Amino acid sequence: MIELFLNNRDIIFSGLMTTLLASIIALVGSLIIGTVMAILQVSPLLIPKRIATAYVEFFRNIPLLIIVMFFFVVAPIYGFKFDGFSSGTIGLTLYTSAFVADTVRAGIEGISKGQMEAGRATGLSYVETMWYIILPQAFKIVVAPLGNQFINLVKNSSILAMVTGVDLMYQGDIIASTTFSTIETYTMIGFIYLCITLPISYLMKYIEERYSITN
Repeated sequence: MIELFLNNRDIIFSGLMTTLLASIIALVGSLIIGTVMAILQVSPLLIPKRIATAYVEFFRNIPLLIIVMFFFVVAPIYGFKFDGFSSGTIGLTLYTSAFVADTVRAGIEGISKGQMEAGRATGLSYVETMWYIILPQAFKIVVAPLGNQFINLVKNSSILAMVTGVDLMYQGDIIASTTFSTIETYTMIGFIYLCITLPISYLMKYIEERYSITN
């Protein structure tokens, strides 16, 4: 397996960089979109609340592959062309953002309503109260589940291989098909994914212990 890695290290490294890039973009995008949707879900305004709820329910209950294939296969029919990397990253972002939204919403609802009222009483707007008072506490509550979502995101990034996204899994498929070393190849690729996700797991555990609201 070591020899297999050394002989194919260039394309493995290339695939790893693509996986990391897609994961980082999707992580940032899903965190932003998910947070906005979480805020809208607890909004006192009915229409934004229903739109956000519909968004979350829609993307949370559709397989990731279908979302990705929509951008890769269906969108070009209507003139919107996306390559494999873009299709996979957009699909991964939308899919993960629905779970992030649900997680952050639960954190927001775990904060006493009195804190929102206190913030408004001091002259802060709804958005300012949410940004400066509610969200910081909500994120501390949901550190662990958010960490799980980010780990799942990295693993789900292997979906790029289905749309020629030239990621780590895609390169692994090429190596396996050209060398016929199937067991060794996928064991090696799995180990590389493990090397990516384990540090994230330990980092999130440290953040949870260091900044958890219960401490």
